[in-house]
Amino acid sequence: MSETVPLAHQISGDDAAPALVFLHGLYGAGNNWRGITPAFITAYQVILPDLRSHGRSPHHPRMDYRDMAADVVALLQAKGITKAHVVGHSMGGKVAMAMALTAPDRVAKLAVVDIAPIAYDHAHEHGGIIQAMETMDLASLRDRRDADAALAKDIAEPVVRQFLLTNLEHSNEGWQWRLPLSILADQLGVLEGWPTMTAAAWQGNAYFMYGGASDYVEDEGRRAIKTFFPTAELECFNEAGHWVHAEARADFTQRLSEFLAKDNKN
Repeated sequence: MSETVPLAHQISGDDAAPALVFLHGLYGAGNNWRGITPAFITAYQVILPDLRSHGRSPHHPRMDYRDMAADVVALLQAKGITKAHVVGHSMGGKVAMAMALTAPDRVAKLAVVDIAPIAYDHAHEHGGIIQAMETMDLASLRDRRDADAALAKDIAEPVVRQFLLTNLEHSNEGWQWRLPLSILADQLGVLEGWPTMTAAAWQGNAYFMYGGASDYVEDEGRRAIKTFFPTAELECFNEAGHWVHAEARADFTQRLSEFLAKDNKN
């Protein structure tokens, strides 16, 4: 395991309350959860990290999920937090699962959004996204409308473009991507995969939420979830796609709140 990366992060809520960590997905940042956090800050100390090579956190050439989990554990340790509830979406969900398996005593409850502990085959799709970002002529951009139009040549979905453009910044040197695109391109295979885990299955309270209109959690994924997290509760949000917490925000927030508040035995 390589050295840990000090993660940029935001903290809100009651610092005497139980800690609740939200982990974002690929190309994202802790800010992606800002629409959810107001529902939790009265009962929890809410922590929104930027995972390594994302947001304001330092870049690192390795994106192994065990290393990324260790980054989050190091952040908790630096804050004097012994245990936290951990919620993760997509890439962040894999980090959360890796954290539960490699540092089980650090995770109080685990909630994972539209991802399973398996390898995926979306590298071509993500490779195309990264290539579109890499080949954009940043020097020719006048404003974000130009950037959106340039991305539209390769990425049809406006919501995807707007999400990616949250990583485009302007400074005295002009426009630049905040993401280390070369690192992400190099590590796509690692990010799409799932590391070999020698740890025992995690017996804690786990809740897996997935979209009925998404293909990220199907039969293989559900079997893998039960292998690594045998006590897990699985719930399908039928009308939602991959972004369950955005597409079914009210239901997601209510169900997550109920899961975290339950007086479980573990």
